Amino acid sequence: MSASWLFFIGYGTVFLGLLAGLALWRKKNRKTRAPFPENAKLLRGPGETLRRKLADLDERSTYEVLIAFILPLIVGVGIAQIATHLEGTEQLVGLALATLALLISLVLVIRRLVNGIERWRNTWLGYFGERIVAESLEELKPQGFRIFHDVPAGDTKNPFNIDHVIVGPSGVFAVETKTRRKGRARAGYAEHQIIYDGQVLAYPWGEDRHGLDQAARQAAWLQSSLEQLLGQSVRVQPLLTFPGWMVITRAPGAVTVLNPKQIPAALALRGTPALDDRQIDLISRQLDARCRDVEF
Repeated sequence: MSASWLFFIGYGTVFLGLLAGLALWRKKNRKTRAPFPENAKLLRGPGETLRRKLADLDERSTYEVLIAFILPLIVGVGIAQIATHLEGTEQLVGLALATLALLISLVLVIRRLVNGIERWRNTWLGYFGERIVAESLEELKPQGFRIFHDVPAGDTKNPFNIDHVIVGPSGVFAVETKTRRKGRARAGYAEHQIIYDGQVLAYPWGEDRHGLDQAARQAAWLQSSLEQLLGQSVRVQPLLTFPGWMVITRAPGAVTVLNPKQIPAALALRGTPALDDRQIDLISRQLDARCRDVEF
């Protein structure tokens, strides 16, 4: 093995070791001399799961950019070695293979970077959508409602999160947020409208049940969980919301479908309260304990 290869391998090993060491040091020293108690935990904010995913994607992108820099460099060193130590036909064949390897590595690296950017783009869209819904729900608080975001649910084998849970005089509501990009509209359909007939969602480009079954399952899980914890019947109503879209309901269904701005008016109490203050507080305590896991 030539001296240049030894230098390159040694340099790469030391460089990657330093990166790993810095990552561990940053994680270990995050809580150093913090003014908060070690066991301090905050409630989850809107889109907490997606916020964490965005942070992971940002950190991963740093390493992927490094790989994008190092991988072609390794192949380039190989090409240089071939050009230096081989002659004639062997050199031509070696250069052709090395060049092919360089092109393949570049394609793989670029594809990985593009996929990473697309994942980040979609995650950010979902995160921003949940923030929009959370702002709309703030109007409910003066009316005695309590709002919980990104509620952890499921078990260790099948974990999931409920985007928003609303607890108030008119009942308990499990809200699923779907932030969908707009597409080309078919003839007779407006590009900004979703039409709900109680069974199917009609988008400008076609029909599906995207989010309806999920919202119903999550509400059923939350209802079962609260009933087990409290030892009493608790009704949880599923609600599906689409930020940025105009939602038109032609017929009611098992799941209520609304634009976020429609939610406060839809949940406003218009008759006898479904829950009194004691029940609201009891249910809220359970949700608070489940959602209070954000550490410094």
